[in-house]
Amino acid sequence: MDDIFVARLMSTELHTVTPDTLVEDAAKVMMEEGIGSVLVVDEENQLAGILTNTDFVRIVAERQPKDQTPVSEYMTRDVVTTTAQVAITDVADTMMERGFHHVPVVDDDEGVIGIVTTTDLAAYVSTAEAPSPS
Repeated sequence: MDDIFVARLMSTELHTVTPDTLVEDAAKVMMEEGIGSVLVVDEENQLAGILTNTDFVRIVAERQPKDQTPVSEYMTRDVVTTTAQVAITDVADTMMERGFHHVPVVDDDEGVIGIVTTTDLAAYVSTAEAPSPS
């Protein structure tokens, strides 16, 4: 898996919201699409943050009213990202070390271009060919 790069495994069908999207609307997107996060982007497709299932647990635990609350109140702002040319093992190591399930993929010119999730990694590992015995 050392020679596999992020570009090969990342999901490019992205679900994004803006910082002023209501939390309730972001939750609906996640439920309808069966996904664990939405990327928060600005008008130029630059990553502003990420909102995950874990953030929704915090929202409920704090009992904050979600009605009329923008995503920007709960999103993670200092998002750990990667680029398409990074070895997937490096991203997997970061995910394991930090307990992440989602790592956005960014490009300097295009902004956010993909996301690598634990689901992507598991799907790759489950379909990778086993090495033949020597």
